[in-house]
Amino acid sequence: MIDYARLEEIVREAGRMALARWPGHGHDLKVWEKLPGNPVSEADIAVDTFLKRELKTLLPSAGWLSEETVDHPERLARGLCWLVDPIDGTRDFVRGRPGWCISVALVSAGRPLIGMLDAPARREFWMATAGQGATRNRVALSASSRTTLAGSRVPADALAKVDQDLTMVDKPNSIALRIAMVAADEADLLATLRWGFEWDIAAATLIAREAGAAVSDAFGQPLDYNKRDPRAFGLLVTAPAIHDAAVERLAERAARLVKEA
Repeated sequence: MIDYARLEEIVREAGRMALARWPGHGHDLKVWEKLPGNPVSEADIAVDTFLKRELKTLLPSAGWLSEETVDHPERLARGLCWLVDPIDGTRDFVRGRPGWCISVALVSAGRPLIGMLDAPARREFWMATAGQGATRNRVALSASSRTTLAGSRVPADALAKVDQDLTMVDKPNSIALRIAMVAADEADLLATLRWGFEWDIAAATLIAREAGAAVSDAFGQPLDYNKRDPRAFGLLVTAPAIHDAAVERLAERAARLVKEA
């Protein structure tokens, strides 16, 4: 049985490590690009190293899948697997903006069991356990109850012409925090139409689902985790009553883009 208190302390310590290196507090930070437009910093690596060591100690039987660690197929034979993004929202992190978080999930049989997000620059700690609800700073969350797609709040920088009936709200760089906004009834809809990685979303989608949100890929299908190819095309997190309408609106674009990707 996992020590929840120790797990929370590990995640919070990872947040403190990142915050101590955050340029938003005036700290110098070494940053480079893994690929053009895909930054990584010394803080990402330090937090990843810390989490791998501590989480492996906490639960030695679990596999490991992280954005900043070379993937090893041995995780597929494990009954449990940690899915970790040491700093989700690195672009905001390196620019000194607060829209980033530590994301840690424990997955079993393709489904998240525990999810935690620590966003120390925002003074937010999110957590969920399967079947037991979700909280932010110990306060229970209840997802958006919106019943119509038009007017839905979407964390976005811009909207396509076909989506002009939606309402833009603040968009943190972290996809995990954008998902959590639906869990906290601060947004009604989060949608992506691209290939994305499991470590970005595993913790946050559990938080959203436990808060009552509907969660799927871009085509409305359930998400699986700890797959051999740890990706899915698109993500849709919504108020339950608008999920079908959102799937319908995205269907043509999703079908076209998945062929082009």
